[in-house]
Amino acid sequence: MDIQATNIPAIDDNGPDVAGLEPPPDAGVQHCLQLLGNAGLRPTRQRLALGQLLFLNGHHHVTAESLYEEAMAASAYLSLATVYNTLNQFTEAGLLRRIAADGMKSFFDTDTSVHPHFYLEGEDVLIDVADGLAFTKIPEALPGHEIARLDVIVHLRRKRT
Repeated sequence: MDIQATNIPAIDDNGPDVAGLEPPPDAGVQHCLQLLGNAGLRPTRQRLALGQLLFLNGHHHVTAESLYEEAMAASAYLSLATVYNTLNQFTEAGLLRRIAADGMKSFFDTDTSVHPHFYLEGEDVLIDVADGLAFTKIPEALPGHEIARLDVIVHLRRKRT
């Protein structure tokens, strides 16, 4: 039996090949891309996933462990080490503020402005203090130094009855 070659066009040359193209990013992803770009960070898959959890859900405080659990619940499978590294990168880039509430635990705050916090001891919760706290005098910096920031954490515990 003789087989003859037939001419079958492989591609429709009248338009772009759409195979493999992804839909355009939604507004949330665009916002994260812009934040990362403005901070000088490359938008890796991990940074985008964690950025969406951090910056698209309003102001909040997270620990590495709580963000890791959020990521797992959102099916963004990352290692805890990646979460720690990314939080540190975001902090160094000015996107987050690290708050050391006690000697062992750090919180990361999406509000990088100077503002005080309540830390609920025994509950591991960090809460912004409502407006109205004012400082009438802060100490002078040591010679050759400048004040980089002022952290105020008011530690609270439940009253014993």
